[in-house]
Amino acid sequence: MEIWINPACSKCRSALSLLDAEGADYTVRRYLEDLPTEDEIRAVLDRLGLEPWDITRTQEAVAKELGVRDWGREEGNREQWVAALAEHPKLIQRPIITADDGSAVVARTDEAVRDAMSRRPGV
Repeated sequence: MEIWINPACSKCRSALSLLDAEGADYTVRRYLEDLPTEDEIRAVLDRLGLEPWDITRTQEAVAKELGVRDWGREEGNREQWVAALAEHPKLIQRPIITADDGSAVVARTDEAVRDAMSRRPGV
């Protein structure tokens, strides 16, 4: 299991605390330092079952500068969004946990973190 975090984010710190309290085996990816590629973002989106606009933090200053709220939200616009997330990872919703069963969750609540921990192959 891997968790994408921004250490300055309280939701990320809360998720890490819960993972530690539950004794979960995980690796941390500080995605603002270890930038995800467009391919990695596409893979996480596939695991989440979401589109890039679903995990974009539209209130960030860079999102406003880019005007993402006005971008199309159709298949033809997907690559524009993916490219923006790769170029400006601060726009990525956090934390994201890639679960052991190949799925992923945006783990902004304790329930979502527990859901990710329960997603083990064969469970």
